[in-house]
Amino acid sequence: MEARLDVMSQPTTGKLVKHLMSAGKILQESGLPQSTQELVALRISQINGCAVCVDIHTRNAVQAGEKPERLHMVAVWREATSFTEAERAALRLAEEGTRIADGAPGVTDETWAQAAEHYDEDQLAALVSLVSLMNTVNRLNAITRRPAGGHRPEPVPSSV
Repeated sequence: MEARLDVMSQPTTGKLVKHLMSAGKILQESGLPQSTQELVALRISQINGCAVCVDIHTRNAVQAGEKPERLHMVAVWREATSFTEAERAALRLAEEGTRIADGAPGVTDETWAQAAEHYDEDQLAALVSLVSLMNTVNRLNAITRRPAGGHRPEPVPSSV
């Protein structure tokens, strides 16, 4: 598959993507656990059919130490026993925030309350921002048909 458009080579979208990636870096530095961020990004990308983001977030999660067995279960997280209650709350919020495009009612009060039991306000803000950012990036990639398979994660800094 070949991309319809190289967004990075276009003046407007090239700048936009650089800003989106900067926003992603800010979220990575937030108090929201990195493993939760990767699980949420992966699930949103699965829902939206964004192959390149599924590739990126699966590889990044493995590089960061996530167990492949858990990654295999993200699509069926409700039935899987390998996720914490906090991760389940984040995945539920991410799905409800993503499926509004399907005519779903959005994030319910019950889902919000469950997430608020596990995350402080700054972490909730990061989670909501991550859901919004991933949906934006997924749509950009899906519309332009950006191919998957070439992502190489950045090396994990060693702690000395």
